[in-house]
Amino acid sequence: MLSKGECLDALKKVIDPEIGINIVDVGLVYRVEPKEDSIEVDFTLTSPGCPLADVIMADITRVLQEASGLDTVVPQLVWNPPWSIDFMSEDARLELGYPI
Repeated sequence: MLSKGECLDALKKVIDPEIGINIVDVGLVYRVEPKEDSIEVDFTLTSPGCPLADVIMADITRVLQEASGLDTVVPQLVWNPPWSIDFMSEDARLELGYPI
């Protein structure tokens, strides 16, 4: 069974296609819960109209299946709390030119 930290490390392989930075550093991952037979992930998007939700969801599933060897990964798109740039890591904000 993967730890939460190992799951987050794996999720850093999922790149937000519009921003070009991984979804962990962008602050899109709200909850990761590894279990013995599955991994649950709550994530959000930078905006409700983002057309790449299915791509990001499929990438979350793929990287966690590869890292864990589990078949069951349950990504859930959530909107609460609404995403803000405050959720970004310092590195991501610097890369995109936002103040830290």
